[in-house]
Amino acid sequence: MIKKCILGVILCTLPLLFVSGCGKDIGKVDQGRVIEYDNEKKIVTFVRDVKADPGSPDFSHLPPLTYEMPKDRNEISGAEPAAGYRMKLDTKKSQVIIYDPAVKNFVVINYQLVSQKDFVERDDPLVYDAAAKKPRQFPIIDKDKKTITIYSRRQKILSTFTVPDEYFALPPKSWDAGDEVRVHYKQDGKALKFVNLTRTDINK
Repeated sequence: MIKKCILGVILCTLPLLFVSGCGKDIGKVDQGRVIEYDNEKKIVTFVRDVKADPGSPDFSHLPPLTYEMPKDRNEISGAEPAAGYRMKLDTKKSQVIIYDPAVKNFVVINYQLVSQKDFVERDDPLVYDAAAKKPRQFPIIDKDKKTITIYSRRQKILSTFTVPDEYFALPPKSWDAGDEVRVHYKQDGKALKFVNLTRTDINK
């Protein structure tokens, strides 16, 4: 029975009909990165992860998906989601891929690297304010120096770079990655269960 439950957790990352080995029908599953969240209406919009690979996600499915949050707060795991438009930080190609709501599509932005630190954990003083007991706020946009500093939690990369002048007019959330979330549903657009993967330890 334990092995079946573990298998169920793995399979539920896929956007397919799924009945867990523990015997509970949880319906279909969608997973992706949040680009908008309406706190008043409790509606979340995200770009689907088409790979469902925790180590190498691919947020590239369009159009974005929109779901009503579960009515029962007990069916919500983790904090309410934070939104952001950054879909990918590609350090090999020196590119940032963002979702632009104005064109309802992805935009690839080439950048020139200023500095980069790898293996930066979430509790590193560079990204975590121990005195305030909270993460430091990113992105850091310096229009005078024409630099943008972002932190990728998954990649554990703290990167500072420059971009063409026109991109400094973008809203700050363009450079920030939204939370990764998972919804279980049976009816399109209405989540029965919601998990904020970014802000929940699913191993507990």
